[in-house]
Amino acid sequence: MAPREYGIYIHIPFCRQRCDYCAFVTSTEHDDLIDRYVDACVAQLLRERRESDGIPATVFFGGGTPSRLSGDQVRRIVDACGAEATSEVTLECNPEDLTALTVHEFAAAGINRLSIGVQSTQPNVLKSLGRRSPENVLEGIEQALHASDLRSWNLDLIYGAAGESDADFAATVESVLAMAVRPPHLSAYGLSVEPGTPIARDPLRHPNEDHQADRYEWLDSRLVRAGYRFEEISSWSLPGHECRHNNLYWSGGDYLAIGTAAHGHRDGRRYWNTASIERYITAIETGASPVAGEETLTSDERWFESATLALRTARGVPWEWLDHAGLRALESRGPFVVHRGGRAVLTVQGRLFANRVAQFLRPFVRDGSCSL
Repeated sequence: MAPREYGIYIHIPFCRQRCDYCAFVTSTEHDDLIDRYVDACVAQLLRERRESDGIPATVFFGGGTPSRLSGDQVRRIVDACGAEATSEVTLECNPEDLTALTVHEFAAAGINRLSIGVQSTQPNVLKSLGRRSPENVLEGIEQALHASDLRSWNLDLIYGAAGESDADFAATVESVLAMAVRPPHLSAYGLSVEPGTPIARDPLRHPNEDHQADRYEWLDSRLVRAGYRFEEISSWSLPGHECRHNNLYWSGGDYLAIGTAAHGHRDGRRYWNTASIERYITAIETGASPVAGEETLTSDERWFESATLALRTARGVPWEWLDHAGLRALESRGPFVVHRGGRAVLTVQGRLFANRVAQFLRPFVRDGSCSL
């Protein structure tokens, strides 16, 4: 039997500047540890990958700012992953790190997909997020990607910042869609207030949920008209450019956790590594485990988690898995799900209330008839 498809997540925690909304484990003060950190990631990969795992279907460098690494450092990690031409290998990056040379170096290192954190093209919005970005950011991306042989790439956007108007958000989206080569994949996230961040400490910078909902509905309509397909609540893609790594998450797949604060999943066991860069490096260098915590899900918990994640995607869940009579009591503004090929798929309105819709998933005893 062929090994089950799996992925690898690699957390790169180094940043030049921390954005005001970010609650991820990152550091602007430990660049002196980058070389040792790369060595530790390589060592952890060589230690934890099993022969039975086979070739990883996906590899994802997240952060932090993975584009802080050199092409040679990225190549060493990709090689240790055992990735091959069939693997989707994504690297998150900041626009200011992208040049034709760096894109070429990353591609030569085995990266075939980039995820670029633009967030907005409007200076006032970026300032309100505590984020800097080069002028003419989209033109810079186009120049950097010109003649590259990347398999695909993604742009990340954020909406709902304090002071952002509908016109600001529309200007960002329209400028993205006007690029000479449109992004094959787009992700757009409503700004969330994460505890401990500068935005959390200032109520005047908190987003307005009604404005975010309006922008989400407008965005989905605009992207559909432009030929994109809804993939998951925060993701849209042109045909053939779906993110395989994200789909691994959404389908309850297995993925290794490499690096500090990385989370992983294998056979119902969820685990996460220490959030300290120094402790992570020391653990690997001394042969200790970097795992800081874990939990093992019951079969019912795995089913409910998988069903909840599937509900958020364009595939949805089997129609009979939802308590439709109970759900209708919430649908005063229209249906939250539609019946499509025997499955319940969220409408645009339903995506805004996905967590509430998930409460109407019927409890199932897992058996052969309960497959997603």
